[in-house]
Amino acid sequence: MSAVSDRLPVFPWDKLEPYKATAAAHPDGIVDLSVGTPVDPVPELIQKALVAAADSPGYPTVWGTPELRDALTGWVERRLGARDVTHRHVLPVVGSKELVAWLPTQLGLGPGDKVAYPRLAYPTYEVGARLARAEHVVYDDPTELDPAGLKLLWLNSPSNPTGRVLTAAELTRTVAWAREHGILVFSDECYIELGWEADPVSVLHPDVCGGSYEGIVSVHSLSKRSNLAGYRAAFLAGDPAVLGELLAIRKHGGMMTSAPTQAAVVAALGDDTHVREQRERYAARRTALRDALLDHGFRIEHSEASLYLWATRDESCWSTLAHLAELGILVAPGDFYGEAGEKFVRVALTASDERVTAAVERLRR
Repeated sequence: MSAVSDRLPVFPWDKLEPYKATAAAHPDGIVDLSVGTPVDPVPELIQKALVAAADSPGYPTVWGTPELRDALTGWVERRLGARDVTHRHVLPVVGSKELVAWLPTQLGLGPGDKVAYPRLAYPTYEVGARLARAEHVVYDDPTELDPAGLKLLWLNSPSNPTGRVLTAAELTRTVAWAREHGILVFSDECYIELGWEADPVSVLHPDVCGGSYEGIVSVHSLSKRSNLAGYRAAFLAGDPAVLGELLAIRKHGGMMTSAPTQAAVVAALGDDTHVREQRERYAARRTALRDALLDHGFRIEHSEASLYLWATRDESCWSTLAHLAELGILVAPGDFYGEAGEKFVRVALTASDERVTAAVERLRR
């Protein structure tokens, strides 16, 4: 029974429990800036769409309703600048983490195949490779990888955890290199709506992909842009040959988004106002936390986009974690995302205005 779990690393968040207990003992309570889970309300129009679709006694389809596919293709063209996107170019998934964890398996990868991802990265890229018994390799520049056996290349822009944004030129060079070597590119763009000091570009933009979606797929989520982490709503867009294969596999696995959630996604992607309002909330919290961290002696690197500040005091991330826990502030240690993060912490912007204000006051005492 333990054969599969034995392939996986220790679940990293369990290591935070002692620091969480310290932070929670603060007289004014904990300020949790660790996981990055949304705390603001789900926009009313999305809630109404969910409720209106609540009487859904039948099974939903894995590919989604035609209305959902229309919403996905429309958003991809409007927001990402992609062209000639049809229903065959999109596929809803049950949250992006599920997709990342099981993608190598669904692609048929296994021993002898390689999955590559950034040196500092979301841990689930590695988990996905391990579940499939594939090899996992990290990179600073993907075009310097040995292409032999490399079947899946993960890009992540804006980055979790660093907030780094890849330029259109970097993306274009990488896509061309991957195509030259027959390597499938999946680009995790879940934070693309949250650019602060840079304007993130999708691999689906014609300036990057040359108007062809061959060998490239982008991953998008509504968890952060629309506060729908609890709904488990995400989708893929790109190469129809790849998505068609995944659709066939996911039909057999029953990996379908619930019908009410599908209706909620249609409403969410059709409205830009709530996205702009949520961006403004995060921008204000980002400015307040960034200034307070700098005043407290931190240095912040990258962080030009996404929902995190990548901060360091040039010491072990666990020493920083302990220091902040004494102030009642919980953050994520950088080595959760790779050894290169051992002197950094990731500070999430996902806390209420009141809790962010509390953190700022504690950092400035």
